[in-house]
Amino acid sequence: MKKIVLLGALALTAFSALVQADEKPLRIGIEAAYPPFAYKTPDGKITGFDYDIGNALCAEMKVECKWIEQEFDGLIPALKVRKFDAILSSMSITEERKRSVDFTGKYYATPARLAMKAGSEYSDVAGLKGKKIGVQRSSIYDRYASDVFAPAGAEIVRYSSQNEIFLDLASGRLDATLADVVNIDDGFLKTDAGKGFALVGPDFTDEKYFGEGQGIAVRKGDKALADKISAAILAIRANGKYQEVQDKYFQFNVYGE
Repeated sequence: MKKIVLLGALALTAFSALVQADEKPLRIGIEAAYPPFAYKTPDGKITGFDYDIGNALCAEMKVECKWIEQEFDGLIPALKVRKFDAILSSMSITEERKRSVDFTGKYYATPARLAMKAGSEYSDVAGLKGKKIGVQRSSIYDRYASDVFAPAGAEIVRYSSQNEIFLDLASGRLDATLADVVNIDDGFLKTDAGKGFALVGPDFTDEKYFGEGQGIAVRKGDKALADKISAAILAIRANGKYQEVQDKYFQFNVYGE
């Protein structure tokens, strides 16, 4: 009888440990300076599409989201040293990044665009010669501008956040910025600072630079977590939660094809 009780106690302990493991918070790294995807409210709270999607995914997976702020260029290094478990911060799925981290399936996909003074014309990269173009450091836009615009004579100016770029563009210290079209539109053109500026030129979608869409990064080899989050992305798209979050921020299909 004592042996049965002991075995029962051991089984209960093991079950409790398993439950506690499942209840362990999912620590997510995010840069909260990229509206409308992630930004701060006046009272200092994080909000935005990325943040709401992350919370919807955690609810679907029945885990607690623990958000950890980090500048964008420090997100992958911080993931590698286990400061957090995943990155949900509008990070494009590129072959270059796949060498450092693993990704879930995409959770949205939007093109890059140039923003310049309204009335500016763009026909090809040669027209950017001598122009100062602001990009976020270590972003896909930095890589593209460095490889394509710089050889044509443009001066690439790198910043820690896109918000800093918008400030310098508005003040005349920059001629242009290359960034996500939605971020430019919502974070700059629709604001008072963005008056007199416009989107210029084509969509930039070269997969070599801009990848397969935006995904959630996990540590290299953490297939179990990547698969779990990917399944949750599909689940919230199927049950209507993704559409609910999307409609809060956008009037178009941000997920893409």
